[in-house]
Amino acid sequence: MTTAASAPTATKPEHFDVLIVGAGISGIGAAYHLKDQMPGTSFLIVDALDHYGGTWWTHKYPGIRSDSDLYTFGYRFKPWMGEPIATAEKILAYMGEVIEENDLGRHIRYKHKITDASWDSDACRWTVEARRLDTGETVHFTTNFLWMCQGYYRHDKGYTPEWPGMADFKGDIVHPQTWPQDIVLKDKKVVVIGSGATAATLVPSIANEVAHVTMLQRSPTYFTPGRNADDLADTLRALDVDPKWIHEIVRRQRLHMGNLFTGRAFSEPEAVKQELLAMVRASLPEGYDVEKHFTPKYLPWRQRIAFVPDGDLFKGIHAGKASVVTDEIDRFVENGILLKSGEVLEADIIVTATGFDMCVLGDIAFTVDGKRVDFADTVTWRGMMFTGVPNLVWVFGYFRASWTLRADLLGDFVCRLLKHMKAKGVSKVVTELRPHEQSQERVPWMDPDNFNPGYLMRAMHLLPKRLADPEWQHTQDYMREKEELPKIDLDSDVFHYTKAKAAAPVREPTPA
Repeated sequence: MTTAASAPTATKPEHFDVLIVGAGISGIGAAYHLKDQMPGTSFLIVDALDHYGGTWWTHKYPGIRSDSDLYTFGYRFKPWMGEPIATAEKILAYMGEVIEENDLGRHIRYKHKITDASWDSDACRWTVEARRLDTGETVHFTTNFLWMCQGYYRHDKGYTPEWPGMADFKGDIVHPQTWPQDIVLKDKKVVVIGSGATAATLVPSIANEVAHVTMLQRSPTYFTPGRNADDLADTLRALDVDPKWIHEIVRRQRLHMGNLFTGRAFSEPEAVKQELLAMVRASLPEGYDVEKHFTPKYLPWRQRIAFVPDGDLFKGIHAGKASVVTDEIDRFVENGILLKSGEVLEADIIVTATGFDMCVLGDIAFTVDGKRVDFADTVTWRGMMFTGVPNLVWVFGYFRASWTLRADLLGDFVCRLLKHMKAKGVSKVVTELRPHEQSQERVPWMDPDNFNPGYLMRAMHLLPKRLADPEWQHTQDYMREKEELPKIDLDSDVFHYTKAKAAAPVREPTPA
């Protein structure tokens, strides 16, 4: 199932109609759509990892699970049969079934890290350089179209701030993204720094094994507890309804409810805030200081809301195995962390669940006709194409909805665009600002008043710019995009098409 295409040893570049970068949830989805909607198209998936799955393969920390429900995080074409919130193991198994059922394994090259991608306008072709991590060999590919599905953060290392005294701490400091499999947790005092979805997953997962676990946060996060089940799905299964129907019905119902909730978070934020806090208050021991430990400074949905399946985080607090401390770190000391309040949190192990480092299009060095591309100087078209960068689409999902929803939408769009180019007899497409848009103000990729997690704010200077017009930004609005993207006029004056001036000799793909 996971056997990948073997790479030929010839030094000449292999050519593919489409090169998909990344074998995670987006890349496997892209491959499915290409094979389903454009049979006969030659394509290759390239990934630096040694396995498919992306996030769900690299993260090995205890309890790793989705923070989106699988009815919407799962592909629209592959029914989800399990609990709404799923473990990494179950998500990987689900993706593996997609690969096996659609014979995608032979199209994947693992341990190939792309370093450079250069566009030649005469040949209308990308030349991609990659380093094979298993042999150290440098290999090259050429492709007509780059489908960037590598995600938006660095997999090899998470984000850990530098605190004074870290070298003084006598215990272990670990980041969830590089979790050591040989770490011993039993009867240890653990402090988890952070309060996002990762911390909310880790803390209850280890609470019964450790002596005690403390979630240390500088400021609270919104949580919403609930059963890890879907009554509608369970009822339909009991009625022996076709799984495809169940998937689609539950998916639509969850999208509808999610859209209503998001709308209310902006139209009546205080009411939504109080509703969220009431659910948390009802899950905690009577008299617990919810104001201090579970009331964020920001309004609902300006950062992701962490779902707590079956209230497991709160059960740990009830049992006295877990606690929450809201304070700031003064410094690390030999036996733990000195807080600015003067308290010392004793610890044998400190886990820095402090997020990740964003990267723009995989940290690949892009050039167009010999000129280096700085994506911060480009303007994004609908959050997927960039002014001046031809034949490239980046899959960037939704902050407030499941990532895969957009991966499926962009799968349809890319296939429609490629078919349109073939029908027109053109080899290049690039989006460009119209004359009246050239002088419009260019603002950061995301308005901080709209969405402002730390990882995004730290990387905003690296990301493309946007304009006020929704066409020139990532709106983060699935309900809007699912109606608009299929109706986009591909002959609009925002698209500039050209034919290749010259044909470069290429080596055709080796038959599988």
